[in-house]
Formats: sequence, structure tokens, C-alpha cells
Amino acid sequence: MNRRVLVVVEGPTEFSVLNSTVAPHLGMFGVHLNPKVVGRPGHKGGVYRTFESIAKEIVTLFKQEPTAVVSTFFDFYAMPEDWPGVAAAKQAKVNGLATNSVAVIVEEAWQKEIAAKTASLGRPAVFIPYVQMHELEALLFASPKTMAEDFLQPNLEGKFRQIVTACGGCEEINNRPQYAPSKRIEDLFPGYRKGRDRNKREDRRPHAPRIAARIGVATIRVACPHFNQWVKSLEALAA
Repeated sequence: MNRRVLVVVEGPTEFSVLNSTVAPHLGMFGVHLNPKVVGRPGHKGGVYRTFESIAKEIVTLFKQEPTAVVSTFFDFYAMPEDWPGVAAAKQAKVNGLATNSVAVIVEEAWQKEIAAKTASLGRPAVFIPYVQMHELEALLFASPKTMAEDFLQPNLEGKFRQIVTACGGCEEINNRPQYAPSKRIEDLFPGYRKGRDRNKREDRRPHAPRIAARIGVATIRVACPHFNQWVKSLEALAA
């Protein structure tokens, strides 16, 4: 059984990474993943918007494609505390709750919100929210070797590996501004290009989508348990 999954993402980097890495993997299961950047071209999207505006887009997707499954891919890093579940999740993180459980607090809150907003549709609305802990670049730390090779800086492999070890895992890499995964990469490799910016010619070959594709879902899911659970839930749609 083929299933179509629409994933609401916060920006072009997430769009590109999902297209280059997760979509081909799920395609082997008969699950067709289609990322969609929230907002309009030229406008700030993702965490710069209100949750209500994002929820409205999610509900619209259910109306446009009644048989589709809708998911999300948003970084926990810099997520506004007025979004459902975020303040509680951040406090739980401070109190020592495991990262997977912190993400679930937000995802369950979103699940409840969307369920209430789609109740009037009169048909099941399959919503599978996903929150990336703490930032998309955490996935790249699944293979320090691949990152270092792509940067043509093999000496960085050990330094990237030390970050993962010190933090206790890829999804544990700190979400404070100076220690977020992308900042860690930029500190060691200032030439890192997160994703494509249509207004910058030098960003035509961004690093993130290429590195993620080279690493592959199989390796990423071993290093990132919460990401693995999301992938498994999407694979299961084929059944």
C-alpha cells in the first residue's frame, strides 16, 4: 500500500535534507515523503511564525489531501516557548528528563492541538508530529568521519567525535546558542554552509543535504534514537 506523507518543515535546509536522505529511504517502503516549507517565499518561516499559523497550514493540507498523512520537522533549538508543550518540555529538560521524553512532551501537545482543529473534518486525520533534538545538524554528527571528509578536513573527525562523546550522543548536543550543533560545526569549520539561500551564489552547494545523503538513514538512525522512532513510524504506514 502506497502512502503519501506531507512533512511541514521550517526552512529550505530541512526541505533539502529530507528530500536527499529520508525520502529515498521511505520510497523503498512505498511511502512517498513530500516536505513542504511553511510560509511564502520571501517570508520568514518555521520558528519565526506563530504555532497557530503553522497549525492552520497543517489543517489546510488535510483538507487538500484527505488521504495523506501529515508530519512535521522542526528544531527544538530556538523553538518559542509559547508554542504548545515547549515551555513544559524545556523545564523538564532542565530537571533532567531524557531527551526522547522531552521531545515527546512537545509532540503530544501538538498532537492534541491538531486533533482538536481537525475534528470538524468528519474523517480521520493522521498526524505524526516530529521535533528534531536539538537541531538538524545533530544528524550530521552521526558520522564525524563523513563530515570531516566532506569539508576536506580529515583532522576534524576526532574533534567532531569528541563533541558527541562529551554530550552523550548526537541528539544530546546542547541547544544553547553558542553550543548548538550548527554552531559547533561553524566553530571548527567556518566555511560550513547550512542550506541553500537563493540570494547567495556561494550557497548553491550547501553542505547539510550532501553530508546527510552520504551518511544515510541507516547510520543516522543508529546514532539518533528519537529520529529512528520517527522513521519507524513512517515506515509502518506501508503496512
